[in-house]
Amino acid sequence: MVEYVWLIPAFPLLGFTLILLLGRRLGEPRAGFLATAMVAASFVVSVLIYLDLLGMSEEERSHTETLFSWVPVGDLSIDMAFLVDPLSITMCLFVTGIGSLIHLYSIGYMHGDPKFSKFFLYLNLFVLSMTLLVLGSNLLVTFLGWEGVGTCSYFLISFWHSKEANATAGKKAFVTNRVGDFGVMLAMFLAFGAVGSIDYAVINDSALAGTLTQATATGIAALLFVGAVGKSAQLPLYVWLPDAMAGPTPVSALIHAATMVTAGVFLMVRINPVLGAAADWVPMMIAWIGAITALFAATIALAQNDIKKVLAYSTVSQLGYMFLAVGTGAYVAAIFHMITHAFFKALLFLGSGSVIHGMHDEQDMRKMGKLLKFMPVTAATFIIGWLAIAGVPPFAGFWSKDEILLFAAAESWVLYAIGIVTAILTAFYMTRQVVMTFFGDAKWGSHANEAEAGELESEPDAEPVETHGAHGEFKPHESPPFMLLPLVVLAGLSMVGGLIQLPSLGIIPKDWQHKLLDWLHPVVGLNEAEITDTTAYDLKVTLIFVAIACAVIGIVAGWMVYQRKVATPFEPEILARGWRYDEAISWFMGKPGRAGFQSVADYDAKIVDGAVNGVGTMVRATADQVRKGQTGYVRQYAGVIGIGVVLLLGWFVVIRGIL
Repeated sequence: MVEYVWLIPAFPLLGFTLILLLGRRLGEPRAGFLATAMVAASFVVSVLIYLDLLGMSEEERSHTETLFSWVPVGDLSIDMAFLVDPLSITMCLFVTGIGSLIHLYSIGYMHGDPKFSKFFLYLNLFVLSMTLLVLGSNLLVTFLGWEGVGTCSYFLISFWHSKEANATAGKKAFVTNRVGDFGVMLAMFLAFGAVGSIDYAVINDSALAGTLTQATATGIAALLFVGAVGKSAQLPLYVWLPDAMAGPTPVSALIHAATMVTAGVFLMVRINPVLGAAADWVPMMIAWIGAITALFAATIALAQNDIKKVLAYSTVSQLGYMFLAVGTGAYVAAIFHMITHAFFKALLFLGSGSVIHGMHDEQDMRKMGKLLKFMPVTAATFIIGWLAIAGVPPFAGFWSKDEILLFAAAESWVLYAIGIVTAILTAFYMTRQVVMTFFGDAKWGSHANEAEAGELESEPDAEPVETHGAHGEFKPHESPPFMLLPLVVLAGLSMVGGLIQLPSLGIIPKDWQHKLLDWLHPVVGLNEAEITDTTAYDLKVTLIFVAIACAVIGIVAGWMVYQRKVATPFEPEILARGWRYDEAISWFMGKPGRAGFQSVADYDAKIVDGAVNGVGTMVRATADQVRKGQTGYVRQYAGVIGIGVVLLLGWFVVIRGIL
């Protein structure tokens, strides 16, 4: 099946083409079923290729399938080729698998939208771009998919572009990603200049063989990390991702869970030999940026009231965990958390979409509450996602987060402390979200206005309040089956996903341990970190119980504050406004930044262009004067020639002394 890897991107391409040509005729829901079937077909091919690789020996699990010669220019020869190995197929499995569930969910969520077919056109194009990104055997094919997902994210985030905020969010995502993309381009130029190729195999082999100098490896790794920071929303370029919530909820799930935001982590793992050959400060920089981003975003999530914004900042935080793993050399742990995160974060985003759907497009959690009674399936699956991301065993998130914390402890106890504090905050703000949404008092419809009336009655000179409800008299309702089925499947994966990489513990059979590590060994085996800190290793079991205790502390604290109301919630305005980081960027770009850019433009127009225009004006004026001597009269030309002859004779006779 390996030679049929081209079918993985071919099916979404076929779906995109058919909807482009026949979308209006297909209409709703046939366009949605077609797009879903195409992505599901890619998933089936991915499964078959996975089974094919599984039957091979470890040395045989890497194949390059060349489709055609893409860029044959002199010494530069780039093929449109796909690299089939455990890493790329792992990415394809959860990209297409979760992608097909999101497509199915979208059939119900986008019901009645006038641009129903166009939405699925963009979704198929997005999956096509993502499969190109992860399958590319060289940096240029990856960059093609890299730019493709960036473009599609612009289309999808600003899908409802009639609202100015949505259009602005799409442009913000597009521009911010361009800032990081220049790093990928420079890395390609540097790699080609150093080894004469941009194929991963050549670059990585050069790093392993030692023919790639440390300075060059450092440059390539650092520049690619710049691109990863933009695509995977790390400090300082994370600002686009929370605003991406302006898009339809399936877009949020597709971008934030299984696909686009994981591209940076994937790229770092793909070039792990280059990271190993780079200077020590590069992986440490990656680890520290990941850890700081994780903690920074977790603090912001504490005070968000938009149900999707909480999950958006949670995604930034969880991506920080993945970069913390990459920086400490725990590449398998990074991929492990990427997979489990795809399960529970897709579940949480789709669950939030189900809540929004049942609440008549309401996203403010302060206007929800007590939805467990009215949306039991959504609530049950959302609670499973909550327990998974909070790190409660045996749910998937516990195993992957615990492995990252173990490697962080082996590298630096400060990094471990940041990770463990972030874990407590994660459990706390996710408990807050669950309580505000599904438990507590009902704050929707007439209940909301009764509460408002009660608050206003305690205020002097308050105006009377009607009790007809913000949305009229309504009751929340459960979502249709097309939306619930993906939730149930993802809930199951969030419960058992940890089985793919269970740790070495006495109570776990050896045949069940480190399955993902064994699978990815051909890709990361030579560079995967080993825990040399005996203290951290000896405390492995203790650290597991510490992680469990932290999850319990966060959950209990959140429950006591928001459900039992034993304390006043800690939600300072500065956290609700994201530490004003985004505002600071907007201020800088709008005032000193704009002034600086205008100064550069003025300098270019007046000095640079002025100098060029001045030279042109001078040449033109000189030519105008010279042109006056060109009268067209033969006698004038003969006279000038005669004068010239006399001057030449005088020069030879007088100056040169020739008689």
